Amino acid sequence: MMRMSDTYKALWSATNNQVVYASLSGDIEAEVAVVGGGITGISAAYALARAGKKVVVLESKQVGMGTTGSSTGNLYAPVDSRLFSIAEKHGDEVLKEVVSSRLSAIDFIEECVTELEIDCDFQRVPWHLFAIDEKNDEVKKEYAAAINAGLPAASGALLGFPFPASEITTVQQQAQFNPLAYTRALAGHIDPSYCQIYENTTVLKVKDGEPCSLETSRGTVKAGKVVMATHSPKGIYAVHTAMEAKRESALAVRLKNKLPLSGIYWHILGNRQYSIRPFSSRLGDFLLVLGRTYPVGNKENTEDNRVKLEKYLRKYFEVESIDFTWAAQNYSPADNLPYIGTSLTQKNIFIATGFAADGLVYGTLAAMIISDEILGKENRWGKLYDPKRFTPIASAKTLLKENFQVGKHLLQDWVFNEQLSGLKELKNGDGKTVTIDKDKVAAYRDEKGQLHLVSSVCTHMGCIVHWNSAEKSLDCPCHGSRFSFDGKVLEGPAYLDLANHK
Repeated sequence: MMRMSDTYKALWSATNNQVVYASLSGDIEAEVAVVGGGITGISAAYALARAGKKVVVLESKQVGMGTTGSSTGNLYAPVDSRLFSIAEKHGDEVLKEVVSSRLSAIDFIEECVTELEIDCDFQRVPWHLFAIDEKNDEVKKEYAAAINAGLPAASGALLGFPFPASEITTVQQQAQFNPLAYTRALAGHIDPSYCQIYENTTVLKVKDGEPCSLETSRGTVKAGKVVMATHSPKGIYAVHTAMEAKRESALAVRLKNKLPLSGIYWHILGNRQYSIRPFSSRLGDFLLVLGRTYPVGNKENTEDNRVKLEKYLRKYFEVESIDFTWAAQNYSPADNLPYIGTSLTQKNIFIATGFAADGLVYGTLAAMIISDEILGKENRWGKLYDPKRFTPIASAKTLLKENFQVGKHLLQDWVFNEQLSGLKELKNGDGKTVTIDKDKVAAYRDEKGQLHLVSSVCTHMGCIVHWNSAEKSLDCPCHGSRFSFDGKVLEGPAYLDLANHK
């Protein structure tokens, strides 16, 4: 008998014992301030503290509970946009460096797991890219690119493969783990005499300088360097115009039969991709599936994505129950390479963004590159991922698309926003953005019938947020900021909450 979880949360949140860190209280100083307690921020803090730097980590919620805790826990050298696309945009030498850098980050994670004896279900597994449609040539192109990059790739059918695939590319010695368990354990191994971690401490403003100044909800921090480990950097940066913000639905289910063999399964189906992986834990055996990508703020009926994802899963597996439902966010860079380092306008603030759906590896790599630079070491891959790089040909298509979408939403939402004289027809559990007395307003009626009204003007750059029906959130289609129904910042570059509507 099928049962649905009564909560909307990722699988990892139910498999870990949470360590609670205090909130900041008062004004402090440090050599390095890290904004964000996910895998990027905690890895950077670990490396810097181990080298003797005085570090402070500022996390708005709890360590690992943001993007890191919403991932599938896959670690691999290939990339979401395909290895062959890297070669097409940048050449074979860049392709080899991308693969080498990503393998180095996976090795860093494995070394930490081994050295610190971290219990996070780390294991080496194969990565598979496959298609059932015989006309699809992406799998063959990826095989050729993987071989060219020096990866241990193979092509052809596999015994016991859980899908009726016509084309399969397999790369051995990739990895999987529990990302939340790893990140929290790594945080616990940071020497507290060199690093203090503060949770429930929201950063409201960061100013570059000597020292840098960080204003938080609970005090101020002065630091020589700042690492903006917030997935998309807080504030206004040029890279925001060079990235597409996307979300994907995710499910963790129990099967009636045994799990497939351990591995990372990427299924190309038309213009979509599905990521599938098995996971065994003290809670039981689960199959995770992630897919149905959509632009943030561009789809109101996001629950429809979850329904279609479930339908896809049931086509290939006998599902006993759906235990966890959630969504994950990513930011795709214009030229298929992330942005890691300082921007043109800042000297002491480091950003790490544009990881697409490859964030666990790129987040770790970003921590390695940034910590080396802060420590005065030359990193082999620093220039490759520098945010100041100039790649107009490789970036042109995405830049045009993203900025067209931003302009379109500004025009449509400000000029043609729905006029509504009353909100009586809004049902319990529903929300929408409307105009009331010339004010742009986001309205939500909760399950008890209480109406919540906040400004629908995003505090980042003034776009209008849209209602997300599945997650009961307000999502900005311009640069990916997301807010709770009562206006609290959940995600993205926005610093400030949505204003209350009076």
